[in-house]
Amino acid sequence: MSTLTIATLPKDELLAPGHRMCQGCGAAIVMRHLLKALGKDIIIAHATGCVEVTTTLYPETAWRVPWIHVAFENAAAVASGIEAAVKALKRKGFINPDKKIKVVAIGGDGGTADIGLQALSGMLERGHDVLYVLYDNEAYMNTGIQRSGATPMYAWTTTTPAGKVWRGEWRRKKDMISIAVAHKIPYAATVNFAYITDFYAKIRKAAEIEGPTFIHAFSPCVPGWRYEPHLTVKIAKLAVQTGIWVNYEVEKGVFRVTTPVPKRLPVEEYLKLQGRFAHLTREEIERVQRMVDEDVDYINKLAGTTVIGPVERK
Repeated sequence: MSTLTIATLPKDELLAPGHRMCQGCGAAIVMRHLLKALGKDIIIAHATGCVEVTTTLYPETAWRVPWIHVAFENAAAVASGIEAAVKALKRKGFINPDKKIKVVAIGGDGGTADIGLQALSGMLERGHDVLYVLYDNEAYMNTGIQRSGATPMYAWTTTTPAGKVWRGEWRRKKDMISIAVAHKIPYAATVNFAYITDFYAKIRKAAEIEGPTFIHAFSPCVPGWRYEPHLTVKIAKLAVQTGIWVNYEVEKGVFRVTTPVPKRLPVEEYLKLQGRFAHLTREEIERVQRMVDEDVDYINKLAGTTVIGPVERK
C-alpha cells in the first residue's frame, strides 16, 4: 500500500455543500474527511446534535451515503441493530456475503460522553462490528453552549459562567478513550484534522478492523469556543503542539503515540485564542499547564506498553 499524502487524499465529496454548519466549524471538517476516508459503502446512525440539525433541514440532506437520524442517547444502539440486520441479510442472501458494508455511529460529546454513554458501553461490550465516532466540541453547542462531561477545566459555558465565584468549569474533562479501551475493544484512537494523514490512516484502520472500534475526534467550535472562524485549523494544530490534545491509538491493547511533539509550546498559546478562557488568571493558566504536563508525562510512560489485553470474540 502506498503512503498516504495530501496529494493522494480521495477526491470524492460525500458531504454535500449547502449545509448550515458555521463558517470555520471543526465538525464540518471532521465529517467531510471522515466520509472521504470511509467511502460510499457505509451506513450511518447519527445522534441528535449540531451536525445532525445543520446537515438535514427537511426536506434536504447533505449526506451522500445511507444515513439515519436517531435520538440523542441511542446512536450506538441503533448502529448495533443495523449491524445485526446487515449480517442477517447476508446470511439470507439478500446482500452479497462478500460485500463490505461498514456501520458507523456518530455522536457529539453530549450524545456520547453523557446521554449516550450507556448505549455506547453496551455496543462495545457486545462486540458489534461498528465504528463509533465521537466529534468532541466540548459542550452542548446546539442547545446553547451548556457544559458536558467533555468540557475542559476552566472553560466558560452558559452553565459554567466565569466570575468572581465561578471560574468556568471546575471539573476535569472526561477521559472517553480510557472508558472505551476498558471494554477491551480491538482499536481506539484520537484524531485531529490538523494532522490529516494521521486522521485518514486511523479512520481507515478502524473501519477495516472486525469488531467495535472507537474514534475520538477533536472538533473546535467557533461560537462555543469564542474565536474567529479563520483560526480553526490553527487552534487544532496548537492543541497538539501544546499537549492539550495528544494523537494516539490503542491497538490490541498496545498504546502508541502517533504524532510525537519533541518540544511542546506553552498551553497559553492555545488558551489565549479562545474567548472561553479569556477570564483565566496567571495562576489558573499555570495550573492548566501543570495538568497538561502531568497528562503528557503519563501518556509518554504508556507509549509502547500493553495497557489492556483485548477479549477474544467469536
